[in-house]
Amino acid sequence: MTPEPAETVSPTTITIPDDEIDLSDLQWDDAPVLIVFWGLAFVVFLQFFTRYVLNNSLGWTEEIARFLLIAVTFIGSIMAVRKGSHIAVEILYRWMPRFLRRFMQTIVDLTAVAFYGALTWFTVQLAGKTYQMMVSIDVPKSWVYWGVAVCFAAMTVYAIINTVRHLVTGTSQLIDPERHAASASID
Repeated sequence: MTPEPAETVSPTTITIPDDEIDLSDLQWDDAPVLIVFWGLAFVVFLQFFTRYVLNNSLGWTEEIARFLLIAVTFIGSIMAVRKGSHIAVEILYRWMPRFLRRFMQTIVDLTAVAFYGALTWFTVQLAGKTYQMMVSIDVPKSWVYWGVAVCFAAMTVYAIINTVRHLVTGTSQLIDPERHAASASID
């Protein structure tokens, strides 16, 4: 007796279409975050390589990686404020009438300007009072705080620009989410 041949099952392939990469919203002031990010990637790779491959770690890489991560965070926050892409709780906006949404957006914008402005002030005060040196390299730690202060100042400027834009045009992503979704899909 001959055994019956097993059924051949054709594998099912699932294809997922690639999304288009849209870089149209990048500007010249987004370049520093990319540069610092790749510097961070290099320092972390160098730390990994020297520690696990050469079995002789470079002492300065851990501290520099920490400060570069701080820089990426705050420089990236500038980009997020410019784009208006910081997280927000917008569930209440959907049930409010338009005039109330506009009023609430103005309150949120003015609060953001005050918040970033206050943090700029506090960070400048902190940087001016910091005299410590970094542990692994001979650089003042206040340089990190001055960098954060510059980032907060840039966030304040962009928050002011966003506030003026929202007041002049009478719209924002939170006020007219349908309009922004439609214009994003058209572009």
